[in-house]
Amino acid sequence: MSSHIACWRSGAALTLMALAAPAVAADEERPVSATVGGRLHLDFATFDNDGRGTPNKDDTEVRRAWLDVSGKFFVVDYKLEADFSGDRVEAKDVYISRSFGDAGRLTVGQFKQYFSLDDRTGSNYGSFLERGNAGTTLAPLYRLGASWQANPGDFTWAASIYSLESIDAWQVKGRAAGGRATWAPSPSAGDVLHLGLSLARESYDNPGANGVPALRIRPRPAGHLSDESRLTLVDFSAGRDTDVNKWSLEYAQVRGPLSWQGEFSGATFDDGAQRGDVMAGYGMLSWFVTGESRSYDRKTGRFARIKDIRHTAGAFELALRYDQMRGAQHLDGRPDLRRGSTEAWTLGGNWYLRDNLRLMLNVIESHNRDRLADVTVDRTRAVTGRLQFDF
Repeated sequence: MSSHIACWRSGAALTLMALAAPAVAADEERPVSATVGGRLHLDFATFDNDGRGTPNKDDTEVRRAWLDVSGKFFVVDYKLEADFSGDRVEAKDVYISRSFGDAGRLTVGQFKQYFSLDDRTGSNYGSFLERGNAGTTLAPLYRLGASWQANPGDFTWAASIYSLESIDAWQVKGRAAGGRATWAPSPSAGDVLHLGLSLARESYDNPGANGVPALRIRPRPAGHLSDESRLTLVDFSAGRDTDVNKWSLEYAQVRGPLSWQGEFSGATFDDGAQRGDVMAGYGMLSWFVTGESRSYDRKTGRFARIKDIRHTAGAFELALRYDQMRGAQHLDGRPDLRRGSTEAWTLGGNWYLRDNLRLMLNVIESHNRDRLADVTVDRTRAVTGRLQFDF
């Protein structure tokens, strides 16, 4: 534990030193560069709870307060990124990488794994405050590992091997491999067809035993502050090694100011004595009332920053999403001991005052059901909002 803390403190110190220094441009005589960036997301949520369970409390939070420094150090690129919004500083991207031309790029360190369009689209560019259920619970997020990424023509692909540890979650032990491939034939501004597939295989060591966190899928259906509305869909905490297989199918299209996308995702859990299955899917529609289009990055197969805002008052986007997730768990050869589902409708409005400054408002209607008892165990309505700035 002390070695992990020491490593992280050293990394944090290097990051702060880099942030304190002026940006340095690379050239032939001094092939080192540094660029400072960051994001600030200030959120609020107000809830209309029903009488079942503990009510969610109206609240505000600093959802994200990220700082990063990135650039070139001789023959490699680097990035150091941290989130300062919580009780302690949390590491995000901390890696070095090198391009090998058309063959691809090698990345080593801690970085976000390659799983699903929803998760790969950055939090600065999504149409809603929070990603869908699969993006927030199944995606591997930031893990220590090595990856290779390439962009041959209309395709992208990325494959990685990674530890289930991260700089801040060293108690989680295990190993994994995963990857993602996308196809977008000749995408252009306002005209995009995107198809994608993500796969991952993860092997957890002793979840729930000897200080190792349990392995649970517990989505927040009414936003990040809706902890009291969480429903446990699967729970592997008996201390047995657990294998998890994950997948996600992606589809999206952009036609001028309209875009629509959906994903169908799932995972199986097996610890040798019991099995769990999770299935999730969402569909969403976005419309830029002011005529802009969602921007697409063909090199990484994901949505990016809005471009060419047409009006001095900014751009306005309306979005609607339906999101559902189901889970079941049973001992081998026995009936289900847990079966539940959660679903939510979200209506969103985004006002882009500039390409890096926006106001967001979401109205959410969510339900949780115990499928074994065939009863609704929670209904929560929420209004959530965000002031977002990045640089």
